[in-house]
Amino acid sequence: MSEKNAESEMRAWGGQIRRRDFLALLGAGAAGLFARRLHALEAALGAGKPNIIVIVADDLGYADIGVHGCKDIPTPNIDSLAKNGVRFTNAYVSCPVCSPTRAGLVTGRYQQRFGHEFNPGGTQIAASEIGLPLSEITLANVLKASGYSTGVVGKWHLGMDPKFHPFKRGFDEFFGFLGGSHSYLDPRADSANLILRGTESVDETEYLTDALTREAVAFITRHRSEPFFLYLTYNAVHAPMHAAQKYLGRFANIADQKRRTYATMLSAMDGGIGAVLARLRQTGLYDNTMVFFLSDNGGPPAANASNNFPLKASKGTAYEGGIRVPFILQWPRRVPRGKTYDHPVISLDIFPTAAAAAGARLPADRIIDGVDLLPCAAGQKGTNPHGILFWRMGERAAVRKGNWKLVRPAAGRTELYDLANDMSETTDLAAQKPDLVQQLTRALADWESRLSPPLWQPGGQAAQRARQSSLRQRRLLLASRR
Repeated sequence: MSEKNAESEMRAWGGQIRRRDFLALLGAGAAGLFARRLHALEAALGAGKPNIIVIVADDLGYADIGVHGCKDIPTPNIDSLAKNGVRFTNAYVSCPVCSPTRAGLVTGRYQQRFGHEFNPGGTQIAASEIGLPLSEITLANVLKASGYSTGVVGKWHLGMDPKFHPFKRGFDEFFGFLGGSHSYLDPRADSANLILRGTESVDETEYLTDALTREAVAFITRHRSEPFFLYLTYNAVHAPMHAAQKYLGRFANIADQKRRTYATMLSAMDGGIGAVLARLRQTGLYDNTMVFFLSDNGGPPAANASNNFPLKASKGTAYEGGIRVPFILQWPRRVPRGKTYDHPVISLDIFPTAAAAAGARLPADRIIDGVDLLPCAAGQKGTNPHGILFWRMGERAAVRKGNWKLVRPAAGRTELYDLANDMSETTDLAAQKPDLVQQLTRALADWESRLSPPLWQPGGQAAQRARQSSLRQRRLLLASRR
């Protein structure tokens, strides 16, 4: 192979082919001749934009991965992300249910700023008006403008109407479904929520989790010579509880049938993540690919037999079991391996972190609530990246400042917990620390005063008007006490 051809070969792979593989292509005699030139090429090309993959699990229990202590369901591939990256031990999503969390993740903003506060089901507002507001800028928009190929594989849940389709939100490719859940076995189980390739329906024959993995691997293969952003949103382990048959024998020792089915579903997803990582290695992209992994909210044990131990409560609540999730970042080229980061972070941080890695510009005309986690993950910044974090879904709300967390349940009095000593939220300290309760309540009210009214709300428009009236009354009351 000539030197000129060697350079062309390396550039065709985007500078991301591993050095040892490339030297092998040259042959033993030529390797020494070109070693110095290759070193210079690697230095120039190695600083290229990373590929970015965001993997979102659906309704995963906090304790259902090996690195969080799971014993009955092996998750070797998810665990490998933690082994080869950074695991965030105080990580949150911005809502305890699916669609609002995704709205926050893809915009880097508290979704309540633009009214995407609730899941879309059960509302009287026309379906054509329910979705991520068109005024919002997505991570795909930002990365596409920076030269990335962009794709979604899996669950969208940010609007069913054509104007909310991924193609209109910065994505070049889409394979999956637009709604909030889907059968794993029947591609036409819901005629209003079909499996789509782009905008055309397909009759998928594979178990859906396996099909999503297939499409994710194919996306990587197609775009291996250019920077890409893959938003891989598995619907596993969300109901319906449809077993992955090939894994049933592995979990014969799990007595509870629902938990056994859950185990097969989780194993199918973990195996899929393994296939994605394997393709990154095969294409020489592994070292320069950022991979985020998280769940969209806490597990709902009654629905899918997930396990949130040692956290309190589950999906749909503002307690830790609703909003605290597994969250891992792997990027071998930049991020240390096998580390943990203990300060609070949130899914909103994915947007600015990915944008910073890509050298992309953040929107300057709006507040971005997330922060770039790369200095934290790389060990360059040990301080808390967020002075305070907020949550609200209707009457349910919470605020965390340092190790203190104030919870406003849907009904009942406000509660206060010291998460440093009580991550299970067993001891309410509100009565012992009234001044701190007042301080955090005021901070929450101040944040709420800057939010937009919900664009829709389960229960219909009457409930929405009642909610808005309640919020106005609460703000006036708190303002009068200052």
